[in-house]
Amino acid sequence: MALLPESQLHDAKWTFATRRVPHEIAVAMDRDFAAARPGDLILAQVAKIGQHRRVQLPSGRPSDIYPGDMLVLACGARYAPDQFEGVAEIDPERADLLAGGGCIGRMTARNARIKRATELIPIGRLLDASGAPVTLADHALAPQASGRQIPVIAVCGTAMNSGKTLATAQLALGLRRAGWRVAALKGTGTGAFGDYNEYLDTGAHVVADFTDAGMVTTYREPIDQVKAGIDRLFAHAEDKGCDIAVIEIADGLFQRETAQLLADPDFQARISGLVFACGDAVAAAGGVAELNRLGLKADALTGMLSCSPMASDEAMAQTGIDVLTKEHLCDPAEANAFALRAGAAWREAA
Repeated sequence: MALLPESQLHDAKWTFATRRVPHEIAVAMDRDFAAARPGDLILAQVAKIGQHRRVQLPSGRPSDIYPGDMLVLACGARYAPDQFEGVAEIDPERADLLAGGGCIGRMTARNARIKRATELIPIGRLLDASGAPVTLADHALAPQASGRQIPVIAVCGTAMNSGKTLATAQLALGLRRAGWRVAALKGTGTGAFGDYNEYLDTGAHVVADFTDAGMVTTYREPIDQVKAGIDRLFAHAEDKGCDIAVIEIADGLFQRETAQLLADPDFQARISGLVFACGDAVAAAGGVAELNRLGLKADALTGMLSCSPMASDEAMAQTGIDVLTKEHLCDPAEANAFALRAGAAWREAA
């Protein structure tokens, strides 16, 4: 264990995923990277710029990075078919910037359309005054409520970039306009401020994601831990006086944690409304069939599909489910009607 010069951390760029950690608790570091676990904070130096030319700061703005810059990131895995797959492993000689929100690990695969990951040199694993690793889980939300006193509308989809975040944000906006105290939440994924900021812009009463529950990413985390994190977000929303929550579940139906979550009876019982985002009518039909196989029923379709009246008509003809555009979702009358149906289903199940 070596003491950290105060200037070293002061000059470092702390990333979005680390925003809940007070800087002053990191007083030392070691180089026992083999012992690093998901969520542990790592001080690293930029070695070579690749795909990510910027990192996301807790302030909500991106920062350009340059070789030689010091960064504070969290050890984690990533699953992003449009970019990288990576694991929460830190090689003492070299590591990869897996996500601009602040995830460091080892890239195992990448989409051929993008550059290699930005290369980092691990400097140390941050420690507190007791010599324990500084980790995100120790600074997670600590709500008092049960989280089971409000209805929940879930938003899932076929894959990355199918329209889930926009749907979540627009529905939160519609509910806020209709007078609901709404929580806009992200339950799974990799920590980044894009979706978080989009939710904030809607004026939602509470905005939070899995990083607030102590995880830089939910990929490769035990499903019980992912569920516990989601329950913590619901409880936080209830603590803050919300009367409904909208939660985005990242990636597609076949991604590991998404598939486990949607098949889980406890999670199924917790949601009282479901919006499915997809890109075309074939994806809609396949997604609805998979949801039905799991025992779930989509209440509405949306996403890229909704941009095309023709594709929407095809999807409705094949599934019998209405397609909602972003204009529908943010309309207070439409959102209120959706919320009332979800509330009725929640009270019936309670």
